[in-house]
Amino acid sequence: MYTGNDDNIVNDLLTTYEVNVNGTMVKKKIIGGLLGHWAVWTHKAVELFEEIKGVRDSNHIPASLLTLGQQVTDANAAFFDSAHHFQGCIAGINEVLARQRLLKGNWCLLEKEKLSPGQSEEIDRVYKDYPHLHDDEFVKQFLLVSSK
Repeated sequence: MYTGNDDNIVNDLLTTYEVNVNGTMVKKKIIGGLLGHWAVWTHKAVELFEEIKGVRDSNHIPASLLTLGQQVTDANAAFFDSAHHFQGCIAGINEVLARQRLLKGNWCLLEKEKLSPGQSEEIDRVYKDYPHLHDDEFVKQFLLVSSK
């Protein structure tokens, strides 16, 4: 199973799901995530996933992972523009990629798809509040190596 639930990524990855299949309880873990939120900050997402895999079979889930899950959800809300019913979702992801210099701008195919009012400031805020979640330095190093 894969999670596509951007509002609960970390908890989904930590949880073993029990599902009744023809009268038999089957236990399944989510083994990955669909790229939505993690179309950006992907290097840090891989690090987080490795950390989660290291603890999810234990009887002790660090509270810090639950806090991190809330932070990921908050960043996701800024990128996908939940405050404006997701109107700026594509432009929000493109904005982060543009800030990382992976795109030349946050433009979308349709003129109506653009950042919502205040969305850029929300992205600024999550960058400032959660510097441990973004991978801009990793991307910068990759871009430097690629340009040589």
